[in-house]
Amino acid sequence: MKRIGVLTSGGDAPGMNAAVRAVVRKAIYHGVEVYGVYQGYQGLINGNIHQLEAGSVGDIIHRGGTILRSARCPEFKTQEGQQQALKQLDKHNIDGLVVIGGDGSYRGAKALTERGYPCVGVPGTIDNDIPGTEFTIGFDTALNTVIDAIDKIRDTASSHERTFIIEVMGRDAGDIALWAGLSGGAETIVIPEDPIDMESMKERLMKGLKRGKRHSIIIVAEGVMSGNELADKVKEMTGIETRVSVLGHMQRGGSPTARDRVLASRLGAKAVELLLANKGGRAVGIERNELVDYDIIEALSLPHKLDLDIYQLSKELSI
Repeated sequence: MKRIGVLTSGGDAPGMNAAVRAVVRKAIYHGVEVYGVYQGYQGLINGNIHQLEAGSVGDIIHRGGTILRSARCPEFKTQEGQQQALKQLDKHNIDGLVVIGGDGSYRGAKALTERGYPCVGVPGTIDNDIPGTEFTIGFDTALNTVIDAIDKIRDTASSHERTFIIEVMGRDAGDIALWAGLSGGAETIVIPEDPIDMESMKERLMKGLKRGKRHSIIIVAEGVMSGNELADKVKEMTGIETRVSVLGHMQRGGSPTARDRVLASRLGAKAVELLLANKGGRAVGIERNELVDYDIIEALSLPHKLDLDIYQLSKELSI
């Protein structure tokens, strides 16, 4: 390996910049040139590729988003698009590629891997839904953003004796809703992994009212239904009028937490180590605080697993 490339793709996540920094400086430390691919796979097809020096990634470890930017690229899903991307990599003499992103980004790396090109995936997504790793880059920061919002909304809920519904991100995975709900003391958590039981929710709300509880927080992952849809159902079943807060894209932004900065640095450096050892077609992750790597093609065939013990605990503690 004389030259490696790095790109970020998909939804941005706090800590992506820390991962880019780690890739660049780890490679340069070992005498390898690094090229940044701007605007994800679209930039790869278009040849928006530029060399990065150690100074190129100075003062970015604390910044949210991604300096390499990101873009959707339907063209890359085609054989023609993938072939054009490989031509650009060959044109710039790039021997291996680090891809930082979520499920869609991994599928792009998988496509290049199947064509014989060495790629290493680094899990960067706030959804925490990548198999093979306990935590993804950006999850901890997004979680703390949601918890901060819950704490503030609870103040108002308590003052006005109201029930609030907070809609959080999570199309197919309920990790943000679950972890934020437990740590924020939510009375009810609605996630994609467990079919919603409106009768059970009704019983929980009414039981709380009977024991004198005057306010409550319901967390719903966007993949189940919108906060407004849930509010209508709650009103219809219980007569309780709720207020809805949709946190939206604010969950993706902000300066990454120390945990995300350390995780991103470790995973980015590990990805470079694999490429330098001529180990492409891999993805990196963390299990029990130990760095791991696994076949990126196999990883995409595995289901995402939610910790249902935490889900059960949240129910037991919110009586």
